[in-house]
Amino acid sequence: MNRDDEQPKHIVRDRLLVIAIFMFSSIVFHLAFEQAGGSMTIFAKNYTQRVLSGEVATIFKWADFALTIVPIVVITGVLLVLAKKIIRKYPLIILFSSISFVIIWSLCLWKVYREYHGMNSEVTVSWFPMLNSFFIITLATSFSKIWERVWNPSGPIKFAMGLTLVGVGFAALAIGSAEIPTGAKTASVSMIWLVLAYFFHTVGELCIGPVGLSYVSKLSPKKFLGLLFGFWFCANAIANFIGGFIGSYIDKITESHSMSFFFAVFTVIPMIAAVFLLLGNKKIKR
Repeated sequence: MNRDDEQPKHIVRDRLLVIAIFMFSSIVFHLAFEQAGGSMTIFAKNYTQRVLSGEVATIFKWADFALTIVPIVVITGVLLVLAKKIIRKYPLIILFSSISFVIIWSLCLWKVYREYHGMNSEVTVSWFPMLNSFFIITLATSFSKIWERVWNPSGPIKFAMGLTLVGVGFAALAIGSAEIPTGAKTASVSMIWLVLAYFFHTVGELCIGPVGLSYVSKLSPKKFLGLLFGFWFCANAIANFIGGFIGSYIDKITESHSMSFFFAVFTVIPMIAAVFLLLGNKKIKR
């Protein structure tokens, strides 16, 4: 007999309810988080001071070097360790992976050379989303060790932390854009606010992304596992749609209120959801 069939129906029902709560929380998180591809890009393009000069430009070029090279060094090291273990069993996979990484390394070095020796000291808009990948690669291992050795809170607490952190990221943008006049089409806000936002958003993602998938796997009845994983990713698609819909009103909101008000909306919504998770933590755990 299937182990799921042995469980009382009310337990299965309660577990499905917990998954639904986590899915809804994931939607709230990602409708804010995915602003990186919409309103945050507009903010970077039109409202951020991206032209650097002097020592600041030099420091940025070295920071850009680190952001480009460090992640690829880490990934290369991990894959080299893996390659030593499986090269005899899967030689063709190692061969083609090695060719791919030679190409990737060539592109990275070319990019760094071009940026370092280029006369233009303007930070491109496409540079900022790279911060998410950099922070994930550099912080993921630390988070894993913290959960294992220092503090491993319940799922609702981790989700509440993720929602709070994504709200804090938008709070940084709201503070940074507070001086932008209502209806302004351009501004020169320091790019440090965007860097802080990407940092907090990424830390929030590390609290929710892996945790959500883990709990779907643990709580789902085996016969519904594939279906519920599909619903989970469907929830992310819904979040992207809602986030894009809200983000499309950035011009109207900034004209009638302010850019700071627009980002404050994405500060408040996730934090309200986080409060509800904290209040229901005991019931959800039970």
